[in-house]
Amino acid sequence: MIELRPFASLGHANHGWLDANHHFSFANYYDPQRTHWGDLRVWNDDTIAAGTGFGKHPHKNMEIITYVREGAITHEDSLGNKGRTEAGDVQVMSAGTGVFHSEHNLEDTTTRLFQIWILPNRNGHAPSWGTRSFPKGERSNQFTILASGFEQDTDALRIHADARVIGATIRKGETIEYPLGEQRLGYLVPATGSVEIEGTHVQTRDGAAISQTKILKVRALEDAEVVLVDTAYNV
Repeated sequence: MIELRPFASLGHANHGWLDANHHFSFANYYDPQRTHWGDLRVWNDDTIAAGTGFGKHPHKNMEIITYVREGAITHEDSLGNKGRTEAGDVQVMSAGTGVFHSEHNLEDTTTRLFQIWILPNRNGHAPSWGTRSFPKGERSNQFTILASGFEQDTDALRIHADARVIGATIRKGETIEYPLGEQRLGYLVPATGSVEIEGTHVQTRDGAAISQTKILKVRALEDAEVVLVDTAYNV
């Protein structure tokens, strides 16, 4: 079953330096029908102006995954971590018992990214941060696990959650599959292009909330880059 959430229906806040679109209730945007999807709590579609960013602020007990679509983001935190993540790559921050961090676009061009928050499998994990490259060519016409809470996913960034964050690039006319399972939930957003899922057309930056789907089949209506979260079926 697919519930389409068109981009135009998302929450929106333009702060000048930050143009943010919210798939789920966040900050001043509240929709009682869109507070979470299983353990997926936040999916923000952010555009960050050059030379700006989020100043140092705290988080606790949340798994925060950043998927950079264009440009780059530079991270710094109270654990002493500092690093730059560029387009197509992923960073994860396990806020755990508490961490302060900043995220800045130090480039001279706009940065566009998805920021995804997933509830942890328990409170009180030690905070941590990591980033790695996922070349798009290696994701061609197949789903690649980018971040995971499952030990068998050894090539993925580690998160403390009953969830996976997955990416793929799909050529026009091709169909790829993912074994979601009827007891799991999926949330898919095309970063570029458009796809068809169970007869539903999902355009660039739309959200597709997926349930009761044993095998997820995604067909590209045009060349597409998609991000998928596979999450526990929690309420």
